[in-house]
Amino acid sequence: MNAHAMMNRPQPVLDRDITPTGSDYELVRAAIEKISLDYRDQPSLEELASELGDTPNGLQKLFTRWAGLTPKAFLQAVTLDHARKLLDEGAPLLDAALEVGMSGPGRLHDLFVTHEAMSPGDYKTRGAGLTIRYGWHVSPFGIALVMATERGLAGLAFADAGGERAAFEDMAGRWPNATYVEDVSATQPYAARIFDPARWRADEPLRVVLIGSDFQVRVWEALLRIPMGCARTYSSIAADIGRPDAPRAVGAAVGANPVSFVVPCHRALGKSGALTGYHWGLTRKRAILGWEAGQGAAHA
Repeated sequence: MNAHAMMNRPQPVLDRDITPTGSDYELVRAAIEKISLDYRDQPSLEELASELGDTPNGLQKLFTRWAGLTPKAFLQAVTLDHARKLLDEGAPLLDAALEVGMSGPGRLHDLFVTHEAMSPGDYKTRGAGLTIRYGWHVSPFGIALVMATERGLAGLAFADAGGERAAFEDMAGRWPNATYVEDVSATQPYAARIFDPARWRADEPLRVVLIGSDFQVRVWEALLRIPMGCARTYSSIAADIGRPDAPRAVGAAVGANPVSFVVPCHRALGKSGALTGYHWGLTRKRAILGWEAGQGAAHA
């Protein structure tokens, strides 16, 4: 079906088996949001639990299981707006975590991705002749919309409960002439691999197809070169692709990235090192960065 057909489609079927802790995201998201808004007050575990209607012990266990960090360590690790300015080429995101006794981001190999780009002609047709299969899956960061072609993963978006239609229309609007087929069985293997660090293996690369303009693809390829636990500014990415005069255009391309998380647009920050807007929500960006921090710490 085409993008406009989404208006009358039934409620999506969610694959809830691939991420056992996926349903915990809403509580964790609320905790992250409060931490992000109230970081100057350094809210205690007891204050967070009381605000969220949980017990301190329950919240501590849930948060630590989900992120690999205690709420206190997470608070310090993801208060990036208050952190040092980034280094020119790549700044660790865990400086604050080091101050609370962590050993650093570790040497966990990042998600190994092999990618190809659709030809400029294919891109200009706005998806004509392309069949995109999609499915809804529970992930550590809320409901994930996974899209794939016969050549590989083509899209990954996020939605909160009730926002599935808007997320689908946002993604389908990028390639309005494509044919969309809901097929959870086709997208489940991608979702299972993407959100399971144990399956991030270089000998079994995840194949991604990038559908965008030449400039956008160059920016997305630069994002793929940013290691987990590090970040780069838009200006640095612009210099990396040979366009030092175009940091704003780079920012626009980062925002248009259709394969969130896998192509790590969340690791692109503003000139001062502050977090900037994220297409799927700033709280979710903090959640992803904090989750990555926890993965790195666990493998240090």
